[in-house]
Amino acid sequence: MSNTPPQPPAGQPTAPPPPIRVGRPAAGSDNQPVDQGDRAQVGVGSAGGRGPDGVAAGEPFGLLVQDEFPAEVEMTLVDHLEELRRRVLRSLLAVVVAAAACLLLVRPLVRLLEQPAQGIHFLQLAPGEFLFVSFKVAGYAGLSLALPYVFYEGLAFVLPGLSRRERRLVAPAVAGSALLFLAGLAFAWWALVPAALNFLVHYGADVVEPLWSIERYLDFVLLLMVATALAFQLPVLQLLLAALGLVRAQAMLSAWRWVVLLAALAGAVLTPSTDPVTMLLLTGAITALYLVGVALASLVSGLRPSAG
Repeated sequence: MSNTPPQPPAGQPTAPPPPIRVGRPAAGSDNQPVDQGDRAQVGVGSAGGRGPDGVAAGEPFGLLVQDEFPAEVEMTLVDHLEELRRRVLRSLLAVVVAAAACLLLVRPLVRLLEQPAQGIHFLQLAPGEFLFVSFKVAGYAGLSLALPYVFYEGLAFVLPGLSRRERRLVAPAVAGSALLFLAGLAFAWWALVPAALNFLVHYGADVVEPLWSIERYLDFVLLLMVATALAFQLPVLQLLLAALGLVRAQAMLSAWRWVVLLAALAGAVLTPSTDPVTMLLLTGAITALYLVGVALASLVSGLRPSAG
């Protein structure tokens, strides 16, 4: 018995073929971006474990995207720029307000900064010198006080676009950066500044009488403290490089000779004075921080999933 379909009688028109329904491409395909309304309709992952995109079998891709980006908000480029402008302006306003508050207390702050130089007479060598010094001290102090809020604004802008894994990495790194900045200020205040001043005061004390400009002295102290605080950011940089897979901990450790050399150069450049005590202390601190960063990088590299 033949399976050929019956042909219509001669002279009768053939029936048109059934219409082919053409819909829009599936959400998430190469031709259609995923939006908020389509995520609940996207298909499931491949069977038998996770597919090449990391979607588990039977797991809705939309739910996975929402889980990986829990705080994702769709915004246009103009909206992003507007939000960035608002956060930068709020950060600058916080710095200005903190600096204005410190300006009201600038005399106690200057007396506090003068304490490491006991027995030194400070002079005002030009008209208005102490006025400019007051603004400078208030600016440094206001920036240090407003730094946590500035970090908060930066995190609030960045975090909504990060996945859960990136959020677990960036948030502790920023918090650690703020703590290391404060630790650098404390190390410079309690170790570097007294050591440097003790060397500079006693060197040649039997020949010349130390009479220092208040502006030059405060520039020396403030620059030394800020440079040390910036140098203390080295472990955070190493941690991020290792977490992103850009540099391995073994490579960092194998370059320790170059690190010691660069730390000595940094100690000579970052310190405003030329005394060997301050340079040696800062060089040792940078080298120790680098080794701490290597340990953190090794820990993070061990926690990263393998590429296979």
